Amino acid sequence: MNRGVFIQAWLDTMKAVVRDKGALLFLVVAPLFYGFFYPWPFSTQVVTRVPVAIVDLDHSSLSRQITRFAQASPRLDVALVTGDERDARQALWKGDIEGYAILPKDLKRNVLRGEAAVVPVEGNGAYLLLNKTVLTGFAEAVGTVSAGIEIKKLQSKGQSARQAADSRSPINTQLVALFNPDEGYGNYAVPAVAIIIIQQTLLMGVALLVGTWAESAVHRAGTHVWLGRIAAFSTFGVFMGLLYLGWIFAVHEYPRAANIGGAVLLLMLFIPAVAALGALAGLVFANRERAIQVLLFTSIPMAFLSGFSWPGEALPYPLQLLRWLIPSTAGIQASLRLNQMGASIADVAGYLGVLAGLAVLAGIALCIKGRAR
Repeated sequence: MNRGVFIQAWLDTMKAVVRDKGALLFLVVAPLFYGFFYPWPFSTQVVTRVPVAIVDLDHSSLSRQITRFAQASPRLDVALVTGDERDARQALWKGDIEGYAILPKDLKRNVLRGEAAVVPVEGNGAYLLLNKTVLTGFAEAVGTVSAGIEIKKLQSKGQSARQAADSRSPINTQLVALFNPDEGYGNYAVPAVAIIIIQQTLLMGVALLVGTWAESAVHRAGTHVWLGRIAAFSTFGVFMGLLYLGWIFAVHEYPRAANIGGAVLLLMLFIPAVAALGALAGLVFANRERAIQVLLFTSIPMAFLSGFSWPGEALPYPLQLLRWLIPSTAGIQASLRLNQMGASIADVAGYLGVLAGLAVLAGIALCIKGRAR
């Protein structure tokens, strides 16, 4: 390799980025802004105190006990107790509540008779996160009251409190949320979306600058120059990657396995692959704005195809193949396993191999497309 040409190309590209306000915005300012802003809304991690209503048609001591248990639940905020379901439905349509439970008439009488009693719970299924909180909160409140009733019945038959509790639930489960013990939304979303942010800002910044070079017909160069340019673009990307993985995740206390070697190796493969694809996009569109226009709307599809919000195996088969052409797919899967799940480099070797292959293929295509004449 001609080191002099490589180093000069690296220096020239670094200077070009600093002088171009648009490129500087995408490569430095935008990742910094997203790094501080994006985790902020999810700082509470878990949704609590969701407003709900209780429709009490029984007006018994049992229905009032269930209401008190619902009011004590940290998941629920009982904003309305009414005897008319239409009031609860109106509150749901207005957005004042996210769901309600109906305590049916003759609830206590049926329970005392030993007949099965059902408490319908209706949640806002259009908002899955809130709906899950409402259903879980009411299920816990009603389940706790139901368990107390059953234990009292067993005690009335001569069993001790311990025997009654064991008889009521002879087999218990212990639920453990690995790698996200708080089951926080920020713990789930931000580490994956961070890779999307790094990829998209780097793609657009590089495509913008290379598109500008193509407009001015100064883009063509030899292999050593292109390698120097990619190295310069990657310098910004690696810095941003280290900022996210090494500092922002620590500040927000996201679960992390402290696999420093794995994280650095991931960035050394992921960033050049993205930078080379961004430069290739700049050459293909040969226009400063057009590459941005095209890449801007790809962020959401890339997030869906990455497999963190929806299982990749559940995608249509052509998309299952297409998604591996996007660096964020392998990047997110490798990052989550290395940084959150404690996997070793050997465990993610397949994902790292995909990134290495993308970097090599994009680099070859870039050198051919942008070669000097």
